[in-house]
Amino acid sequence: MSNYAVGHDAEKRAAKHLESLGLKIRELNWKTRYCEIDIVAQKDKAVYFVEVKYRRNTKQGSGTDYITPRKLRQMRFAAEMWVQNHQWLDDCRLAVVSIDADQISFIDDILL
Repeated sequence: MSNYAVGHDAEKRAAKHLESLGLKIRELNWKTRYCEIDIVAQKDKAVYFVEVKYRRNTKQGSGTDYITPRKLRQMRFAAEMWVQNHQWLDDCRLAVVSIDADQISFIDDILL
């Protein structure tokens, strides 16, 4: 299976997990020529910009270990673009779904 297919499967798994937590999936793989967001989800009046990180195993760390300061800047930039394009006025949050082997976790407390 190609890296693209593995990543796409992980994103679909992450979306199902978010739905099980009561979030509504607004968009998968939202892209512009400048940035992309894996998942845009919403719960009540908050929109979540979700980065999906998949690791087959945790020998080299978990998915959340790969959210670097640079990645956070990219996530913020993409979130700001989405907010502007959609004229969103309510709450915004950066989040991560980490899929490590068969364990899945949702971290929605990342600073915007």
